[in-house]
Amino acid sequence: MGPVAALELRSVDLHSPRNNRGHHTQEMGLKRLIVRRGQPFVLQLHCNRPFHPGTDRVTFVAETGPAPKEHLGTRATFSLTKTRGGNVWSVSDFTIDSNSLFVSLFTPANAVIGYYTLKLEISQGQGHGVTHLLGTFILLFNPWSSEDDVYLPSEILLQEYIMMDYGFVYKGHERFITAWPWNYGQFEEDVIDICFEILNKSLYFLENPSKDYSQRNDVVYVCRVVSAMINSNDDNGVLQGNWGEDYSLGVSPLVWNGSVAILRQWAARGGQPVKYGQCWVFAAVMCTVMRCLGVPTRVVSNFRSAHNVDGNLTIDTYYDRNAEMLSTRKQDKIWNFHVWNECWMIRKDLPPGYNGWQVLDPTPQQTSSGLFCCGPASVKAIKEGEVHLAYDTPFVYAEVNADEVVWLLEDGHAQEILAHNSSSIGKEISTKMVGSDQRQNITSFYKYPEGSPEERSVFIKASRKMLGSRKALSRLLDLLGSGGFRNQPMQLQLHLARMPEWGQDVQLKLHAHRMPDRAHPQGPIRLEVRFCAQALMHNGSTREPLWRQIAHLNLDFGEEVQWPLLLPYDNYRNKLTDEKLIRVSGIAEVEGMRRFLLVLKDISLEPPHLSIEVSERAEVGKALSVYITLTNTRMVALSHCTMELEGSGLIHGQIANDLGTLAAGHTIQIHLDLYPFKAGRRQLQVLISSNEVKEIKGYKAIFVAAARVS
Repeated sequence: MGPVAALELRSVDLHSPRNNRGHHTQEMGLKRLIVRRGQPFVLQLHCNRPFHPGTDRVTFVAETGPAPKEHLGTRATFSLTKTRGGNVWSVSDFTIDSNSLFVSLFTPANAVIGYYTLKLEISQGQGHGVTHLLGTFILLFNPWSSEDDVYLPSEILLQEYIMMDYGFVYKGHERFITAWPWNYGQFEEDVIDICFEILNKSLYFLENPSKDYSQRNDVVYVCRVVSAMINSNDDNGVLQGNWGEDYSLGVSPLVWNGSVAILRQWAARGGQPVKYGQCWVFAAVMCTVMRCLGVPTRVVSNFRSAHNVDGNLTIDTYYDRNAEMLSTRKQDKIWNFHVWNECWMIRKDLPPGYNGWQVLDPTPQQTSSGLFCCGPASVKAIKEGEVHLAYDTPFVYAEVNADEVVWLLEDGHAQEILAHNSSSIGKEISTKMVGSDQRQNITSFYKYPEGSPEERSVFIKASRKMLGSRKALSRLLDLLGSGGFRNQPMQLQLHLARMPEWGQDVQLKLHAHRMPDRAHPQGPIRLEVRFCAQALMHNGSTREPLWRQIAHLNLDFGEEVQWPLLLPYDNYRNKLTDEKLIRVSGIAEVEGMRRFLLVLKDISLEPPHLSIEVSERAEVGKALSVYITLTNTRMVALSHCTMELEGSGLIHGQIANDLGTLAAGHTIQIHLDLYPFKAGRRQLQVLISSNEVKEIKGYKAIFVAAARVS
């Protein structure tokens, strides 16, 4: 019997389709091996002879990053043995079938994520050996693994927060919340490469590539890097923010239907920031990136969101005697809404009890550790007022809990407090409901019921930590003592006479009710009410007045009066922002008493509605007829209409059409055929823009059946 031939590798099969399906990455494609950490994957080695476990010595080498090192966690070597030892790189099993060797490789649940090369070293004796490149694979976070810091123990939640590639962003105003459909598209084939390109363009990587790679096992670190890289304030991040009204050098944030076009444009231009984004665009793109990397993520909207730069838990707004809301040099604002992300993770860097959803905000508002990023801040810590816990918890706490103080300004000086609202900020905190197209109100995750003993207790605790004991006590006394101005002789409210639509007059009613008052227990009182209407910006500031009116009212004790108000279309035509929001404010002066009352009404003007219908059955590879109908019910034509369609699994990229002008009272119907290429639940997004109305948006949920086997 002659000597046994040296073991030689003839071929390798990474079994990408089988492994990807087992690792929930099949939606990213089946050609490349994409696996999740903390879970074995199988490969097949075909050799010149059967493998002999007793004599053949085989070692695997896995490497990632620019300069792989074992002590940095970017290089691992492990032998072909069945003695797997815990949460380490290892061979968890192997079987021999003639000249084939089936090997099950295990990656630790705390491994660095990224691109890996996998090599095989076959020892030939006397220190000689041959090294073979087996191939490359991508390693992601694994929320299905109980050992991973992003573990989410619910298949229903995993389907929503990892596998769902579309959703909704909630915009508008607390009383007029709009569901804005969005194509996340995290499984489009090139998106995963763009996500890692984002990490490789970060300042952390550019400063120290090896150190940056070594920290990519830590979800807290990766989240902070992505939060900084979605905006471009410090770096060549993905999006450039623009909160003005001139988008001529790029695209209005309202035009985007999804993340894929933004990410592809950023990558195609070598990492030049895409123009332009605002908060919902930043958050939606971050959701795409984090879901792609394997971190359960959702998009959250906070209505009447405080931007409290000085950290004093108070936002001051100012009105003059003519009811005009005045601009201020202070950066503190109350945004109509603000959008951020929540990512699910274990927080090993915090005391026990603060795992779960964490706020991350990629919109550039303030710096954190020198960069424009925010979070992760534990939602539980925010609710309990534990503002000392990392990261950026005081800023997020103020966004949902700050108080609003409204001042009357005369001759440049604040004369008196018109209102002190301790419950007007942080309203209707919303996200998409799991397994549904409905909105879920998650305000109770962030704070106790407004005015409850628990809420006040938490507010005092947070105030002491943020302001110091003395200031917090002074602040509390102010709060308790500010109820005096509420004891007014009159109650005023503004109501809409009917649902306001863009292009039509706005009809309002002032409801005035005389209240019991010790100062004037009997006899009528006379009111002069000055009204002002202004375009309301997304960031809470206003434009110049577009309408004014004065009303004089006489009310006797216990009397109620309705006073009609008309805001004509011609007054607001061409004077609103793209959001089509109007703030109507009124300041009433009680004659002879020098007492002032404030009444406010924010109005969201409804755009025209479009409808989307599809043929009954959608199937992969078969034509799907889509009918889009838009009727212009307004008094004016819609000029330069354009239409964009998007939807992962339904359309490769986008479909764009010019529709021309839609005359007042006319209807346009567009018919087109789509050819779905992915099965399952899909969403078709449609955006029609015109010079007059930028955001006529609709969506259609479509279930696509797998192709029938003939």
